[in-house]
Amino acid sequence: MIGHEIHSLVEAAKKFSDNVLRPAATLIDKQGKVPGEIITEMGAQGFLGAMLPKEYGGQGMDPLSYGYLTEEIGKGCNSTRALLTVHTSLVGETIAKLGNQSQKEKYLPPMAKGEKIACFALSEPEAGSDANAIRTKYEVTEDGFRINGNKKWITYSGIADLFLVFARCEEKVSAFIVEFGVKGLTRKPMPDLMASRGAYLSELYFDNVEIPKESLVGREGEGFSFVANTALYFGRYSIAWAGVAIAHAALEEMVTYARKRKQFGQKIAQHQLIQGIIADSATAFYAAKATCEKIGYLRNQGDHNAIMETNIAKYNSSAVAMLVANNAVQVLGGNGLSSRYPAERLYREAKVLEIIEGTNQIQQMIISQHALRSFYRKDSVIE
Repeated sequence: MIGHEIHSLVEAAKKFSDNVLRPAATLIDKQGKVPGEIITEMGAQGFLGAMLPKEYGGQGMDPLSYGYLTEEIGKGCNSTRALLTVHTSLVGETIAKLGNQSQKEKYLPPMAKGEKIACFALSEPEAGSDANAIRTKYEVTEDGFRINGNKKWITYSGIADLFLVFARCEEKVSAFIVEFGVKGLTRKPMPDLMASRGAYLSELYFDNVEIPKESLVGREGEGFSFVANTALYFGRYSIAWAGVAIAHAALEEMVTYARKRKQFGQKIAQHQLIQGIIADSATAFYAAKATCEKIGYLRNQGDHNAIMETNIAKYNSSAVAMLVANNAVQVLGGNGLSSRYPAERLYREAKVLEIIEGTNQIQQMIISQHALRSFYRKDSVIE
C-alpha cells in the first residue's frame, strides 16, 4: 500500500516461499505433513512470531505487513500458511491481547521461536458453524479445572504443544491453555482429507484432564463472547489473506501455462476467450487484495470498522480464491486435473477457505445484518 513501510520480514518470507515452500508443496500435500525442518526454519526466521510483541521475542509486525507475509507464505504452500493462522493469529495474538502477564511470559517467547507449537481447539463433531453449541465440559476443582469431551478438525493439533481449548460449565463457556502431555489428553490424526493435508489435523480427546487455575484465559464465562470472538477476528484476517495468496498463485499458474501452451497453432494466451478468463481472474484478485490492504490499514489505525470489514474480506477473498483456482483448472484443461500441476491442489485448497473461520453462509448472515443497518435511508419516499 502506498505510503506504508513494509516490514523487512516480508521479503524474507517471499524468498523462503519461492526457494523452499513452492518446490516442496506437492510433496507436502502427498505425504500429508509439513516437514519439521520447515517449521523450525519458520521459527528461526521470525515468521511464527511475526505479530507477537517484541518484549516476548516476537517481531512486533504491523497488521498490513503481516497480511503481505501471509500472502507470500500462502502462495508457496497453503498447509504451511495454516500454521500462521492457528499458531500466530488465533492463539498467539489472542494470548498477547487477552492473556495475563504470567501467560504471556510463559507461552509467547517459545511460540515466537517455534519451540512450542499452538493450536485453536474450538470445533467439535456437533459444533462447527454453531460454535456456541460446544459439548466439551469443564468443572471447577479444588486446584483448578477438569475437562471432558472431544474436539475435531483441529489444525496442527497433531504436533501441537499448546491448545487453546473452549469448554462449558452449564451455561458458561470458558477458555483454557492446555499443554500436551497432561494425563488424559490424546489425539487421533485425520488422514485422507480433500485439502490442508499437511496441516496435521486431528481429533482431540479429553478424559478427566486436570489443569491448574492459571490455565484460564480471561475470566470464567467469557470464553466464547470475548476470547473466541477475539481469536476468530484475528483468524479471519489471516484467512482473508490466505484467499489472496491462493488467487495469486492460481493466477500465476494459468498465465504461465497460457503463455507456453499451444493449441490451434498458437499460444492459448492469444485466444480471446482465454484472455477473458485471465482478465476476470486478475480483476478479482486485485479487488480482493485491495480489500485486505484496507483492513490492514484500518487495523494499523486501531479503527473499529476493521472488525466487520474483516468478515467482508474473508467472505470475498475466499470466493475469489475459488473463482480464480477454478479458472486456472479450466485454462489448463486436462492438465488442470492432474496432481502434476499445482492448479489441481490450489483448487482443493481454495474450497476449504469457504468453510473455515465461519462458513461463507454464516458470513452472508453477518454481512447482511450489517448492511441492513448501515445502508438504510430513513428519508426514503418508499412507502
